[in-house]
Amino acid sequence: MIFSPQRPRRLRNSPALRQMLQETQLLARHLVQPIFVDETIDAAVPVASMPGVQRHPLSAVAEVAQNIARTGVPAVILFGVPRHKDDKASSAYDAEGVVQQAVQRMKQRVPELLVMTDVCLCEYMSHGHCGIVEGGQVLNDPSLELLAKTAVSHAEAGADLVAPSDMMDGRVGVIRSALDESGFSQTPMMSYAVKYASAFYGPFRDAADSAPSFGDRKSYQMDPANIREALREATLDLEEGADILMVKPGLPYLDVLATLKDNFDVPLAAYQVSGEYAMLKAAAEKGWLDEEKAAMESLLALRRGGADLILTYYATQVAEWLQHV
Repeated sequence: MIFSPQRPRRLRNSPALRQMLQETQLLARHLVQPIFVDETIDAAVPVASMPGVQRHPLSAVAEVAQNIARTGVPAVILFGVPRHKDDKASSAYDAEGVVQQAVQRMKQRVPELLVMTDVCLCEYMSHGHCGIVEGGQVLNDPSLELLAKTAVSHAEAGADLVAPSDMMDGRVGVIRSALDESGFSQTPMMSYAVKYASAFYGPFRDAADSAPSFGDRKSYQMDPANIREALREATLDLEEGADILMVKPGLPYLDVLATLKDNFDVPLAAYQVSGEYAMLKAAAEKGWLDEEKAAMESLLALRRGGADLILTYYATQVAEWLQHV
């Protein structure tokens, strides 16, 4: 039998050679740990639908930040659960709000940790939508001012990067202008540029207490069937001043992530969202998957697909696993 002189298996026989020739790497420095900070609690509260994830009280966030930094994970992103909600999301841009206080405490304890903040209104609105609502409709333009005020308040508190996730049209440009005018021209912005109206967000809404009280978010989040729209959204956000583009969710949208990688020469982020995390956890608890191998493979896929940064609830756990590789 005659074979081709090319034998790909030659390069797979040696563990050392396989590692040397690995095309894609997943390292702790690629990861961002999401954190839920709850103004209404005095002790950590587990999120039932996200094993291993907790809501943390303000009193504990500095220690939480310190523990994350010790694992080698370089960054966190904060989500707030406020004590007060209303139809103007006033707690979102309050200088003494839950996220603003958390940023200050984290930066004071661990100044080298990169603190990102999610800029949205849903957790702070009494109706749970990401903008001002009138007559059952989410209003785009009136919501922009509140988003800009929120971003500026985060920067004033010491946030290293702001990340608008609301999907209102024009919000990147309005936030960029507000930051620049307030003296924060060097504060970068990571836009949730391509955020789909996904079924994979359910556990997050439990954790952040952010489920809408009526309707859904399909009028402002993207249709999962669309990819050309993703290019349009990404182009607009870059033109308005975004520094990093995000695709959310991650694994179900690898094709979208790869398409953005092919079309834009800017850093890309992917969010392995709560539903993706919860599925892996549930399957592992049933004994159906090896959790470490499955989690690492899914995150490696996001890196291979083009993500420079990955937001994942597995961040610190993966950092610990990597120490033993």
